[in-house]
Amino acid sequence: MPTCEHCQAHVSERFVRVFADARGRIHACPNCSANAGIAEVAKERAHDA
Repeated sequence: MPTCEHCQAHVSERFVRVFADARGRIHACPNCSANAGIAEVAKERAHDA
């Protein structure tokens, strides 16, 4: 099961498909980031990868 790189919380496969970076990593899950900012963080991480 996929986990958040920051807090190790489990996230769903659907969440990974939407918010993971280019390498499939989750850097901001709902447990450690504001829901409003998750998409922006994911986009920034994807460009940096």
